[in-house]
Amino acid sequence: MFSKHPKGLIAAALANMGERFGFYIMMAILTLFISAKFGLSETTTGYIYSAFYASIYILALAGGVIADKTKNFKGTILVGLILMAIGYLIIAIPTPTPVPSMALYLGLTCFGLLVIAFGNGLFKGNLQALVGQMYDDPKYSNLRDAGFQIFYMFINIGAVFAPFIAIGVRNWWLKVNNFDYDATLPELCHQYLEKGNDMAPQAMENLTTLAKSVVLDGTPVTDMGMFVNNYLDVFNRGFQYAFMAAIGAMLVSLIIYMANKKRFPDPATKLETSKGTATVNKEEIQMSATEIKQRIYALFAVFGVVIFFWLSFHQNGYSLTYFARDYVDLSVINIDLGFTQIKGAEIFQSVNPFFVVFLTPFIMWMFGSMKKNGKEPSTPMKIAIGMGIAALAYVFLMVFSFTLPSKEVLGTMSAAEINAIRVTPWIMIGLYFILTVAELFISPLGLSFVSKVAPPHLQGLMQGCWLAATAVGNSLLFIGGILYTTVPIWACWLVFVGATGASMIVMLSMVKWLERVAK
Repeated sequence: MFSKHPKGLIAAALANMGERFGFYIMMAILTLFISAKFGLSETTTGYIYSAFYASIYILALAGGVIADKTKNFKGTILVGLILMAIGYLIIAIPTPTPVPSMALYLGLTCFGLLVIAFGNGLFKGNLQALVGQMYDDPKYSNLRDAGFQIFYMFINIGAVFAPFIAIGVRNWWLKVNNFDYDATLPELCHQYLEKGNDMAPQAMENLTTLAKSVVLDGTPVTDMGMFVNNYLDVFNRGFQYAFMAAIGAMLVSLIIYMANKKRFPDPATKLETSKGTATVNKEEIQMSATEIKQRIYALFAVFGVVIFFWLSFHQNGYSLTYFARDYVDLSVINIDLGFTQIKGAEIFQSVNPFFVVFLTPFIMWMFGSMKKNGKEPSTPMKIAIGMGIAALAYVFLMVFSFTLPSKEVLGTMSAAEINAIRVTPWIMIGLYFILTVAELFISPLGLSFVSKVAPPHLQGLMQGCWLAATAVGNSLLFIGGILYTTVPIWACWLVFVGATGASMIVMLSMVKWLERVAK
């Protein structure tokens, strides 16, 4: 699989894998941490989550500009890695829960997330630009799509294991403090802190029942106020200790990058070479001048379409995680390691990257076979097909959600009634399988399309624009939380069916034009 590709590919992929491992430790638990730490609703948490996820990608545009202007891609990437490690440290520092000052501690968390986002912006797009430069060599140019698929697969190897680390560390700390894990308990604890004994009778009954069940030695809960404070503090310190594991992953990524830095191409050096009179003739200069505008138009057309994919896909860390917490039977997923237990809604965050790693070789084989027979779809057509597959994923989830009560009704039900309506975890696994197939048709191939079509002197900027388009989609993620808490569950997923389905139609209408530009 790797022998025909540039030698720097695996080194770049490994450096990215370490960074993504740390990133997905955080992302697996981020929304549940914010809700449990600060008692914020799903909707309010969604605003923070959307802003953070959008800033990760919009700052990649700034990172591309910085690299293009300074002509120091490798140095920019290095600074990005260091900043991300600092950001993880800021949010990993244990702080008390309930927080003594909401403004101070929530502000500190948001500042840490901003530092992570800026570091990611310096790192992500520019490393992708380096990978694209490897395939500008005619020797490797016909392997560009396959190269980005391999690069993307390595990203997800780290992401497969990251949620298990996050869950394991949090549940270990709970066990050390004589508590068991329950996903719904932090929300009830915050209701008690806000309303005391005046909270809704059904909610108070559920809190009392769950409080008794999570004390491992069976000690009676005689003081509910003390229990609520202790459980929230232990629960959230476990989250913050998990963030510390992300720092370790960043250091590994930094070591890999530094050890292989000299093996990577330098887009700035190539650009200077391309300006030399010995390598650029008058015809090439004229062609570049007349085609550059058309290339940029084509790229921005694709950017506009994929916005709606990311709006739908990145619900995996938001509304889909809340759905797993509230509606999926998590009791059947419990891996007992003795010192800790692997259980919780976050575990589904490992399903998507697992399928990426598992399916990438098959997808590459399929496209390779089609290429040999002259039937391989163009990259724009693959993206259009991916949008259709994403729509099917939400159709699948919508079908299984028709009989489920809304989030509002769920709050009036007893713990026993809620357990009775929970659905099998296989629904989430099936959903992520379909979404992953869609992702493999869109994300790595979109990166390949950008690196192929972008003008040579705008490589970093255009990779940044690809990520900026992702940022626009991520800035709208909060819509999922609003829908999740206000409309029937099936109607929430219907919106994403419409967004991805309409995007497929638009992409299909542009395929012929995009194919001409890509040539």
